[in-house]
Amino acid sequence: MLAENKKLRSETMSASKSQSAANSADESVEAILEPSCRDSAAHALTIVRDGVITGEGPTTKGRVHFSRELDADDAAWCVRILTAAAVEHQPVSRAEAEALFEINDAATERSDDGRFDDLLAKAIAHHAASASGLPVPPRTVALSPDTDIESWAPMQAKGVDTEILEWIASQMRGKHRANRRLMAMVVTLVGVAALPLTKIPFVFDIGM
Repeated sequence: MLAENKKLRSETMSASKSQSAANSADESVEAILEPSCRDSAAHALTIVRDGVITGEGPTTKGRVHFSRELDADDAAWCVRILTAAAVEHQPVSRAEAEALFEINDAATERSDDGRFDDLLAKAIAHHAASASGLPVPPRTVALSPDTDIESWAPMQAKGVDTEILEWIASQMRGKHRANRRLMAMVVTLVGVAALPLTKIPFVFDIGM
């Protein structure tokens, strides 16, 4: 009986240690996915990207997640990362924007009711406007599904840096999945006079 009690205590302690280790790992992941700056936000978005590609990882836990699929929880992770308190009042950075484009490219299947497409268009507009020196609202306002992008994003080429427009166009060019809201915004911003004539074919070669 004494030996059995010792064995039971040993097994209980081992299980407790394993659970503590699992909890510690979960807390570590939560810390990584809770950005402290724009660089860490960009890194956190790459973790979401990897989960979309493989169907595995911390952002896919607790549900069935197929490879190359983007679901509502993935979109919610992106929102949570981009609107974290540490970055809420900062403009979307180039690194964050690039990570979002990578997620967009990775996700060949969608089951998020269009939430990510809306977020992508608004985040890219936020980056383009702020990098051009134009004022932008806090992320929680600008990226909200309840906020119309037309209410704050630049809708004319004046004041928008053409290098940024070229970069956006290069990210969208030849992609199998088109974000029509973002494409419409780019074309509206470009217009006929926004870029030199030699650049016009390049910009419009994005599937419009």
